[in-house]
Amino acid sequence: MIAIVDYGVGNLFSLKSSLIAIGADAVVTANAQTLRDADKIILPGVGAFGDAAKKLNDSGLSEVLIEEAKAGKPLLGICLGMQLLFETGYEYGIHRGLGLIPGEIRPIADVIPAGLKIPHIGWNALSFPGEKSPLFRYINEGDHVYFVHSYYATKCDNYVIANAEYGAPLTAAAQRGNVFGCQFHPEKSGAVGLNILRAFCETEGTVC
Repeated sequence: MIAIVDYGVGNLFSLKSSLIAIGADAVVTANAQTLRDADKIILPGVGAFGDAAKKLNDSGLSEVLIEEAKAGKPLLGICLGMQLLFETGYEYGIHRGLGLIPGEIRPIADVIPAGLKIPHIGWNALSFPGEKSPLFRYINEGDHVYFVHSYYATKCDNYVIANAEYGAPLTAAAQRGNVFGCQFHPEKSGAVGLNILRAFCETEGTVC
């Protein structure tokens, strides 16, 4: 069973529909025990880092996610959900993330050329900086995925598994052991996105 974390800031319906489309058993839940019982967990998210982190903490689910990830359960963060996997977010202040992947979340305005639209919205090709992650076993370098974001992960070079170019190379995906993050939306990325979700569903647990 794939548990989709419901903490009030996620695009839950389309994500669950995408998982059902590839034959996965998916449930949307805010229940800690359901997350513990699940085989894998997906943390979605849209909105601001600080607000989302507070909602996740207030729900009591932050500790559950950290415990399950450290025990080896596969965890996938999507968009803001990916950003929350990192240590610190700098969106309207300084906010603590889950700390499952070393690094920071900073404005893309710091690194992209002036004149490019923010947020970055649209389809961009993925490039793989090193050995191909199992998350991408069913796709190819150069395949396009759909982004909507104004912030990106940085100071995390050892964990970057995909980049996308938007005036500058931006972190498109990261991995630390059994913890994965996609800055893009697989559930909005057509067949490529479904193949990424399919690969995650096949991921075996390891120790973070």
